[in-house]
Amino acid sequence: MGFSAGTTSVAAVVVSCLVLFQGCLVAVDGHFNYRDALTKSLIFLEAQRSGKLPPNHRPPWRGDSALDDGKDANADLVGGYYDAGDNVKYGLPMAFTVTTLAWAAISYSSELRATGELENVHSAIRWGTDYFLKATRKNKLYVQVGDPVKDHECWVRPEKMKTPRTVLKIDQNTPGTEIAAETAAAMAASAIVFRKTDRAYSRRLLNKAKLLFQFAKTYKGTYDGECPFYCSYSGYNDELLWAATWLHMATHRPQYMQYVKEEGISANVAEFSWDLKYAGVQVLLSKFFFQGNQALQKYKNQADSFICSVLPESPYHQVFLTPGGMIHLRDGANTQYVTGTALLFTAYGDLLRKFNQKVFCGDKQFDSTQLMNFARQQMDYLLGNNPQGRSYMAGFGNNPPKNPHHRGASVPVEDANKEVSCPMSFVNWYNKLSDNPNELTGAIVGGPDKQDNFIDKRSDSVYTEPCTYINSMAVGPLAKLASTATS
Repeated sequence: MGFSAGTTSVAAVVVSCLVLFQGCLVAVDGHFNYRDALTKSLIFLEAQRSGKLPPNHRPPWRGDSALDDGKDANADLVGGYYDAGDNVKYGLPMAFTVTTLAWAAISYSSELRATGELENVHSAIRWGTDYFLKATRKNKLYVQVGDPVKDHECWVRPEKMKTPRTVLKIDQNTPGTEIAAETAAAMAASAIVFRKTDRAYSRRLLNKAKLLFQFAKTYKGTYDGECPFYCSYSGYNDELLWAATWLHMATHRPQYMQYVKEEGISANVAEFSWDLKYAGVQVLLSKFFFQGNQALQKYKNQADSFICSVLPESPYHQVFLTPGGMIHLRDGANTQYVTGTALLFTAYGDLLRKFNQKVFCGDKQFDSTQLMNFARQQMDYLLGNNPQGRSYMAGFGNNPPKNPHHRGASVPVEDANKEVSCPMSFVNWYNKLSDNPNELTGAIVGGPDKQDNFIDKRSDSVYTEPCTYINSMAVGPLAKLASTATS
């Protein structure tokens, strides 16, 4: 569907009573209640919290968990986020989740404030950065808590898990440039977020970010300790460039822009994800090119190349779209590419509009409205405008997923105190045919396959597993869409 930046009249507000499953869905200009989707997307992130939960925690079925994390390493590693449907804390995707949330908070602060969600976004960011501050030492970073192999052999709520809480770290002898640089990016971006509201906290984050970036540059090496679950197939050059860019934005110190210009390695890409950050860097640096820094021309060209690779009307289009129009790159958490593309198209579209620029793809040109149209179409697909006529966000819209591949959501609260062996946990809860007893509100699941087919089955994780970074990349586009729909 098209994206209109114009004023919406009262007559354009259509209330569609979708009686099938979820009652009435409020639509604006025929689109969705983006404000509600935004609110729920943040509630999902609360459901992923590890540690001692605050009194204002919204998912009622979650409780405190993993309160001894780090004990084996004589460190306090309580807190942070579980990445998906399991009970492991992985450093790389957690940091990317926080970086992209911070990007939304920086670029769309007024839109988030208008929806009443700015403080919730700040809280979501801080839940991650509080953990990173504890996990960071001089030339050392704790990057994982939990044993994924043992964890995947047991299907229990995080509040009841008894699997090993193994601690992994990177240091001079076991480097992990990708994770160190991504965590530096997360803390630098978050330092910008908190600069006006908590200056002392912002300084702490920025100081840690500087140290981590130096560590990442000095001790280069790919860390494979999070494989096979979060292997960095793209290498670490994108994370180094990403971190340097966020540090430049946070400090305005010349050494970080010097790194971008003289040492940074970039590439033309057609995706943006927890593993591949080049396109995000290129969009960020294009702003400085538009402001007059001609040395950054190649990054603007590469940002254009990303757009040209994705837009179906472009002669250079190469990204696969399902018959229903959704980006499909890989099975398993494919919706991360949908929300990630929506984030970059929204952010770059805003820059094009602000600086009166266009994207040139051969003999065709595209303006900010066309980029916004595509971002909206991708988000609308996830919210219900698709061949299945269903939402892929739990608790939102028409016929949403009822069985996300998620331990906490699938184990009844009343069974919380049951002592069950790991093999029986799969019998009792994983293989049960009834719907999840706890609604995983706001979770955007892995989504349909390349033919728009979807199976709402707990055991089919390719379709039904949610991830924090899918939602974090949706926050910016949803905030923008919510503000436009009510402007």
